[in-house]
Amino acid sequence: MNARRLRTMYVFGILLNAVALIYAAVDGAILFAVTFGIVMVYLGVRYWMVSTA
Repeated sequence: MNARRLRTMYVFGILLNAVALIYAAVDGAILFAVTFGIVMVYLGVRYWMVSTA
């Protein structure tokens, strides 16, 4: 898989997690919201690693 495709997948994953984080926060499920936030940070770091390589 090339770097361009990986970057696209990471951005898509970050966006999906952002939507899930918002819904979890609105619903009052703080633990789920924190989990989605951690996953977003991880995907952001992976995106940064792929884009700088």
